Amino acid sequence: MRRREFITLAGGAAAASLWSSAPSAQQMPVVGVLGSSSPDPTAHGPFVAALLHGLSNAGFIEGRNVAIESRWAHGNFDRLPALAAELVRHPVAVIATIGGDVVAIAAKRATATVPVVFTSGGDPIQLGLVDSFNRPGGNVTGVSVVTSGSFAKRLELLREMVPGVAVLGLLVNRTNPSAESLTNEIVAAARDLDQRIVFANASAVSDFESALTDLAQRGARALLVYPDVYFTGHRQQLVDVVARYGLPAIYQFREFAVAGGLMSYGANFPDAFRIAGGYIGRILKGEKPADLPIQQPTTFQLVINLKTAKALGIEISPTLLARADEVIE
Repeated sequence: MRRREFITLAGGAAAASLWSSAPSAQQMPVVGVLGSSSPDPTAHGPFVAALLHGLSNAGFIEGRNVAIESRWAHGNFDRLPALAAELVRHPVAVIATIGGDVVAIAAKRATATVPVVFTSGGDPIQLGLVDSFNRPGGNVTGVSVVTSGSFAKRLELLREMVPGVAVLGLLVNRTNPSAESLTNEIVAAARDLDQRIVFANASAVSDFESALTDLAQRGARALLVYPDVYFTGHRQQLVDVVARYGLPAIYQFREFAVAGGLMSYGANFPDAFRIAGGYIGRILKGEKPADLPIQQPTTFQLVINLKTAKALGIEISPTLLARADEVIE
């Protein structure tokens, strides 16, 4: 990302107001970015860059023929409704949401007319965002990155990485709107594999230590981390705590493995944001969100951090290593 572009987004509301005061901004369509965390490189910076990349592929370059107005909650989800309302009043031509289900829901509740393009980890129908995948209806469309069967695959991969583990732990954030439905899917997958699984809740960084202690005391010897936006935004802190407990863990997104997590399996998240950026471009050209089907990933990445495996004393089978799309050494 160019330095100027990053400063525009990183400044949140302050930088956005600078854009809106520039004479050229008055002649451009304005894309509102609503985020749960921040555009910092350790949080959602890579996803912002991917969104802008997708937008540029659609023919819209920030500062040339489109302006960006951003609002960031910096982890305070209670601020999202007010921030979404600010973007609607600005006004913006489209709202792009970054940071999961809670952000998409806040944007939808803020407006029934301004188009909203989300990138979500939950089922957008169950969340009430859209009517159907093929015909979303209303003013909302986007990308859903969690697909049926992905949880079972992660369980299988973790069991293959550390065979014979009697109890697996699941770290979940119960404040996530999709937590109940997706946890039920994880429970069903574990039952099908005859795998005992225990749960712990964490909704803040301060909960990570106590949650991991609880899981360890209940016999968990490996960990499945629920795909949650808060966890993603604080992935380095989470990965560091997991490492201190010596737990082999699998995550959904590659960014966790890059941060030092043992392994990840899931859709390419930056690709999802590039798709979302393309959808924003199509809407700016006149297409309606109601006519743009919800996109889902068709390819998945298995990423293994070999350095972390060695630190944990894990001998990875050659067959598993050969299946990895990326090995971090």
